[in-house]
Amino acid sequence: MTDKRPVLMIVEDDTGLQKQMRWSFERYEPVFAGDRETALATLRRHEPAVVTLDLGLPPDADGTSEGFATLREILAFAPATKVVVLTGQNDRDNALKAVEAGAYDFFAKPFEADLLNTVIDRAFRLAGLERENRELRARQTNQMPLDGLITRDPGMLKTCQQVERLAPTAATVLLLGESGTGKEVLARALHELSPRRDRRFVAINCAAIPDALLESELFGHEKGAFTGAVKQTPGKIEVADGGTLFLDEIGDLPAALQSKLLRFLQERKIERIGGRSEIDIDVRVVCATHRNLRELIAQGSFREDLFYRVSEIVVTIPPLRERAGDAVLLAHALVQRFARQGGCRRLALGDDALDAIARHRWPGNVRELENCIKRAVIMADGTAIRAEDLGLEAGDEPPITFNLRQAREEAERQAVLKVMAHVDGNVARAASLLGISRPTLYDLLNRFGLR
Repeated sequence: MTDKRPVLMIVEDDTGLQKQMRWSFERYEPVFAGDRETALATLRRHEPAVVTLDLGLPPDADGTSEGFATLREILAFAPATKVVVLTGQNDRDNALKAVEAGAYDFFAKPFEADLLNTVIDRAFRLAGLERENRELRARQTNQMPLDGLITRDPGMLKTCQQVERLAPTAATVLLLGESGTGKEVLARALHELSPRRDRRFVAINCAAIPDALLESELFGHEKGAFTGAVKQTPGKIEVADGGTLFLDEIGDLPAALQSKLLRFLQERKIERIGGRSEIDIDVRVVCATHRNLRELIAQGSFREDLFYRVSEIVVTIPPLRERAGDAVLLAHALVQRFARQGGCRRLALGDDALDAIARHRWPGNVRELENCIKRAVIMADGTAIRAEDLGLEAGDEPPITFNLRQAREEAERQAVLKVMAHVDGNVARAASLLGISRPTLYDLLNRFGLR
């Protein structure tokens, strides 16, 4: 029968005290370690929620340096672990230092079993509550990403969480990402989740407007300022007053306008072309680009001082090819959207189409996927979209397997290969790093033909 008691890891080098602690903590399944290396290997293998740690470990059994090093490495590997530090009766300073370093609590030796049991039981309950909260937050995040954005990729979800945290602030945000990754969707989310949501969101693409017209588009002009200026016209910056201004492709801003934009960002005042008075502007600025601004600075085509103004906070958007499973997830949603818009019959993606979507590299990201699905909805003959309807070139990605056993074996094989290379073939060290026993590692080496 499998022991269902929670695992309690006890880091203690005194074998007599180990026996006493085994008897004292009958409600738990104790696992022991007598030094730092064994403790970390045991942590990897059992992943205990709670650890008791004696600070006096060899080779510094009379000091605390090895104990503190073990504490740091435990929390670096598993930050949610509750570590109860055991100290001497008169060692309050080191106990407080351990708590400052991240320990959950401390307890003096020799300990009273009933009191220490209470502390450990409380640590297990807290660890369980925190785990449930993390799982609940993960489910909520997976179900409710930003409005208008579909994803289940951890990297993209982290980007969405960044946007949610930044939205209520006034910080100028720079969105970095390849063309078609959804920079404007995130810019709109920054606006919609902000206190400015009831005011205007104004977007302008700095690369789509000729240089001669861009200054007028941004700053506006007075009547008669130039040929054709038949009336006073406010610019995009002025129109966005009180709301959010989104400057897309900021990397393509002409050099002559960079200094004028910098002055506006510093002073929050503008002058229309041909005007003589300054206009105060209160606007949240969000910028985006697919270009490497640091390279442009090195080439002398982008001002360094402007870069620091527009990049108070930088949010990087991962390309679609790095967002695991998102291409297929988006494709399903897009098929339904375009089918509804066109009043088409009920459509679904066939298995060969799904495989083609998953294997394609999507250099044009979500925009390319949208165009591809729109074409397929139009071209599909019947109720299923086939690979040929997508018009994708054959990619060089290997076929995808959905067999869980095969996927697990491949993941184990790659992990064993990397660790064995890392430890130069030392089986004992490799087993310790992998958190498994040496016989188990030998079995894996034999199974994968790596002996």
